[in-house]
Amino acid sequence: MIVELTIKNVAVIKEVTIRFQRGLNILTGETGAGKSILIDSIGLLLGGRGSAEYVRYGEKKAEIEALFELDDEQPALELLGGLGIEPPEDRILILKREVSAQGRSICRVNGQLVTLATLREIGPWLVNIHGQHQHQSLMMTDRHLDWLDAFAGEELKSVYEEYRQVYRRYRIAKQEWERFAKNEAQLAQRQDMLTFQLQEITEAELSPLEDEELVKEKSRLMHSEKLFSGLDDAYMALTAEQASLDWVGLALSHLESIAELDEPLREMFAQTESAFYQLEETARSLRDYRDQIEFDPNRLNQIENRLVEIQRLKRKYGVDVEEILEYAAQIEDELDTLLNREERLTMMERKVTDLAKDLALEALELSTQRRKAADLLAQQIENQLQDLQMDKAKFAVDVRQQVDPQGIDFVDQKVKVTSTGADFVEFMIAANPGEPLRPVAKVASGGELSRIMLGMKATLAELEPTETLIFDEIDTGVSGRAAQAIAEKLVAVSRHKQVLCITHLPQMACMADAHFSIMKETTEDQTQTKVTYLEDEQQVAELARLLGGVEVTETTREHAREMMRMARENKRKQVILM
Repeated sequence: MIVELTIKNVAVIKEVTIRFQRGLNILTGETGAGKSILIDSIGLLLGGRGSAEYVRYGEKKAEIEALFELDDEQPALELLGGLGIEPPEDRILILKREVSAQGRSICRVNGQLVTLATLREIGPWLVNIHGQHQHQSLMMTDRHLDWLDAFAGEELKSVYEEYRQVYRRYRIAKQEWERFAKNEAQLAQRQDMLTFQLQEITEAELSPLEDEELVKEKSRLMHSEKLFSGLDDAYMALTAEQASLDWVGLALSHLESIAELDEPLREMFAQTESAFYQLEETARSLRDYRDQIEFDPNRLNQIENRLVEIQRLKRKYGVDVEEILEYAAQIEDELDTLLNREERLTMMERKVTDLAKDLALEALELSTQRRKAADLLAQQIENQLQDLQMDKAKFAVDVRQQVDPQGIDFVDQKVKVTSTGADFVEFMIAANPGEPLRPVAKVASGGELSRIMLGMKATLAELEPTETLIFDEIDTGVSGRAAQAIAEKLVAVSRHKQVLCITHLPQMACMADAHFSIMKETTEDQTQTKVTYLEDEQQVAELARLLGGVEVTETTREHAREMMRMARENKRKQVILM
């Protein structure tokens, strides 16, 4: 719900801060005082179209900021994560929007800069604004199915989940089939290309790590003379006459003759003996390595040509030989699929057909459940409309399918299916006897539209994911008993949701849990709007003004007090009945 709203430099508003409460918040004031500007400001905050015209004359920018307190199950919390915004642990959300005198906007969510589109995504989950000709959610046909499903509850939910599982399998199978069957020429070209690539790699007869081994061999061949010379010198230094091994052998012989005379000499003899054998083994290794070295220009050319070929394949198919071989295995599998394409196409088509039949059965069950719920929902909304002095009105929830030649077989026709089923849902109304049912979104009468909206809200209030509902002069075109009925319905809705309502009628204003007066103050050089929270006697005075117009008498004040007393009693009875 909205906890606090601050508006700066918007039209005639210099600066106001309003702390709203739970329940029914009523806003009253003279025509032109700025009531609608408050609602327009909230609309801007939720992503509405802004322009420089909103900025108060002489100011650089307009600012609107609101603090929202969210319930644990608020869908906006999950939405924030999907938009890359860290959901607040304390469930406090702060939206802010600035509109410059040049018409540019800056938007923030909990201090983080966001786009206007992000505000538009978040807004409908926080606040729902209703006016004579401004409405969201229930007036949007594409939301009617969501409302019906929410009303249907758990019984439909299980059927819906089964449908969605089948639908996911159907869509995946259909997309694979369509992709595989698409464009014969392209597939033939790809088959030719893959065949050439596989042949090129296969004819190269690559082996794992071949390139690394060739580089090593090339290095040895290029430095063969230097290697031979160094190895030969080292070998001769160890083995030639009077070389290292001779001297070490002579030392070993001398030590052997005296080793038994003292313990330290035995250890020295052992160390010298070990060194002699190690040098002898090293000499043999040097000789063997030296004898293997040969300079072969032809082999060097072969290696260089082979490395050039491998490098060419690397540029086309992978960073190393292993990756080239892996790619070859992949295209071999794809070629196998393409070569057996007709058989696979037949299998895939059969799978899509079978899943379409399963989907049709699930869609039919889903539609049957929705029709049952639709009848019950229509009856409940009709009952609400009767309470709102529209006892002749007929309400219906139309559940139908959209014909689509490319769709699935459903009963006796082909229909369009989506992730939500095969149904198109629309709320219909006949406000007066003899009139045909028409889409609710096309009902033109302001008074009727207000009551229809409120009747639906009263029925669906507990299912409404939006925590705050705003009614802008919903009482337009109604009076007397109808106005009283609307007031009572607003109270009922406010038991589940926070409600903000702009009204001119005392029958509604007296029901307020929090009453705010909006006044326009004019001095010689400026005009600005003030918003005041009304205490008991202040509320009496405002009700008396609504009752008596310009002249407020003690009689109208007493009448106002009586209305407030009756309103409290009425609300108390509603609580008892709940």
